[in-house]
Amino acid sequence: MSNLSLQVTKREGQGKGASRRLRHAGQTAGIIYGGDTAPQNIAMLQKDINKVLLNEAFYCSVISIDVDGTAEQVILVDLQRHPAKDLIMHADFLRVTPTTVITKKVPLHLTNEVNCVGVKVDGGQITRVSSEILITCESQYLPTFLEFDMLEITAGTVLHISDIKMPTGVQSKALLLGEEHNGAIISVSISRGVSEEDAPAAEAEAAAE
Repeated sequence: MSNLSLQVTKREGQGKGASRRLRHAGQTAGIIYGGDTAPQNIAMLQKDINKVLLNEAFYCSVISIDVDGTAEQVILVDLQRHPAKDLIMHADFLRVTPTTVITKKVPLHLTNEVNCVGVKVDGGQITRVSSEILITCESQYLPTFLEFDMLEITAGTVLHISDIKMPTGVQSKALLLGEEHNGAIISVSISRGVSEEDAPAAEAEAAAE
């Protein structure tokens, strides 16, 4: 569980008019649902929700949400943004327990991109096919992000979902559907000045230098 938190209040009014009045008062409408408790309409300060959304972890963490003094464990499910303004229109939260099974997109972080053999030695370029991976797990195992070390990846390599090591208790949703869903997520191009056959020689020469 993370230490992320958000303070909100109960909201009685519903509809576009009520939401508009909230926004004029510097607040954002939302809802908490799930579990054995009835859905609860909530309101939060715009400045508070905007602040926590600056933290990438807020999107993929269990959050402690304080509803008029009562804490609930939730995850962020959906955000509705204004089409033209930098404004959150509505936020949806799902109640969870440690064993609640959830399916969520998690960001993929790459390390050692600059020192990647395919870039530094082979002169290639890293291309992200996807920056997120859809995973499923109990909420207690929800990772803030997934990570892959690019250090030893050579030019001409294409990495697939199965190449990403999943943390304990976490599974790729795509791979659960079958091997045919093992899509490409990262590739390292071959430099135009170095053919695929010549790449190992270029790597050896650079290492010798």
